Amino acid sequence: MLYFTPSKALGIILTALLVCLCAVPNFFPEATVRTWPQALQRRIVLGLDLQGGSYLLLSLDSAYIRKQRLEQIRDSARTALNDVKVPHTRVIRGDAVEIRVREQADAEKAGPALRGISQPLGGLLGTSTQRDIDVQDMGEGVYRLTIPEAAMVERLRRTIEQSITIVEKRVNELGTVEPIIQRQGSDRILVQVPGMSDPSRLKDLLGKTAQMEFRMVDTTVSPEQAQASGAPAGSEVLESNKPGDKSLFVVKTDVLVAGGDLTDAQPGFDHRNNEPIVNFRFNSVGGQRFARATTENVGVPFAIVLDKKVVSAPVIREPITGGQGQISGNFTVQGANDLAILLRAGALPAPLTVVEERTVGPGLGQDAIDKGEMAAYIGSIMVVVFMLLTYRLFGFFANIAVAINVLMIFGVLSLLGATLTLPGIAGVVLTVGIAVDSNVLIYERIREELRGGRTAITAIDAGFKRALATILDSNITTFIAAAVLFFIGTGPVKGFAVTLGIGIITTVFTAFTLTRLIVAGWVRWKRPQTVPV
Repeated sequence: MLYFTPSKALGIILTALLVCLCAVPNFFPEATVRTWPQALQRRIVLGLDLQGGSYLLLSLDSAYIRKQRLEQIRDSARTALNDVKVPHTRVIRGDAVEIRVREQADAEKAGPALRGISQPLGGLLGTSTQRDIDVQDMGEGVYRLTIPEAAMVERLRRTIEQSITIVEKRVNELGTVEPIIQRQGSDRILVQVPGMSDPSRLKDLLGKTAQMEFRMVDTTVSPEQAQASGAPAGSEVLESNKPGDKSLFVVKTDVLVAGGDLTDAQPGFDHRNNEPIVNFRFNSVGGQRFARATTENVGVPFAIVLDKKVVSAPVIREPITGGQGQISGNFTVQGANDLAILLRAGALPAPLTVVEERTVGPGLGQDAIDKGEMAAYIGSIMVVVFMLLTYRLFGFFANIAVAINVLMIFGVLSLLGATLTLPGIAGVVLTVGIAVDSNVLIYERIREELRGGRTAITAIDAGFKRALATILDSNITTFIAAAVLFFIGTGPVKGFAVTLGIGIITTVFTAFTLTRLIVAGWVRWKRPQTVPV
């Protein structure tokens, strides 16, 4: 156990050295580190509780999702019954779509047609017998279509996953470092953005559905007339989205091109007046639709609609056939940039509302760092003193190994680009105790071997060998607990689990390779007759 080949000893030393070097960027100012090569710039990212930032808890509008689904069912029922030429009326009543067949003789055709729009939920391996629509024959030519609870839960799950993806895109476009975006419960999304002290901008970005549509303006009636006597069929009255602007627009409901056909959107400046604008580009299908619409409507204004509000309504001066254009509307530089972010990230499938909001100031974060450091220093000093007083020279060896162990933890965290939170600091401090505990087990085992009559060298060798199983058992069980905390926990709990898990791995490495290598080197050098433990 105490013999190391030169290659094995060199491998242990190089491994510890390289991992420790990964922690070096954390001890230099960020401005200095940015001048280094890209590969050497990996640092530990401080969490929200250490550097301050914004915290939002968003709730998905499940009522909107249900209403949207009922409208889809109504439209699907219309198509299905029109295909079999069954005259009918349809209306949404509460949580159901009611279909009334006008001719009783057509009821036999209506039932199978309506049941045809219901699809299996697609359970495990596609064996689910549940359907996404319940079709009930109420008699007298009336059918009631409802959404089963299981189908609603599945739709909500898919919507929340899609929303998380879009929220991630929007937040990442801000250029923030290591945002935390997680699902919480069945219909909520947790967003933590360290270093962002302006939650209002974050709320504006995440609170907008960002459904962009290009529609024609209805010029047959003025907004005042439409507001007084109602908009013509196929049109609606929309407000301007500019704060303080009370302008109204009569806009046709037919969508020429939807925001889903956009492939890119970038902020820029109009070369004529230097005003901020947003340049956009369509995909091939959207470009063809836009070209056809602008060719057929030269001289007519068209509206750029964002979340049912008009961003601008320019007049089409000439056909726009290049598949790209620009949006102007007295934007500020930040407003143009935020709109471009929204368009690039895509529209949310349902509105999100802020149910909880917190802002952690950098001063509070610095206070947490100071207190965390103080706790780490006090705990480490007490451990070092205890080991020196109890085990003397071997305690000194253990302290060296523990110091390298802590550096290796920070090195691995830096290599992973992990986020360090206040509970993460607690995990590091706890790891110091676990690392020392491993050495205590080894040294106490050596003492037992000495009391059993073994010589110094054989006692040391037996101490390392026989303590191995005990230390592995204790560290494996602790690692399992850390893994459970990581996969089940959220936010700060995960930060604690990460540092604890990494600390356990580095502890086993330092206790059974590094400490043993140090002791083996001392034994070869001194050839001791007694053991100073």
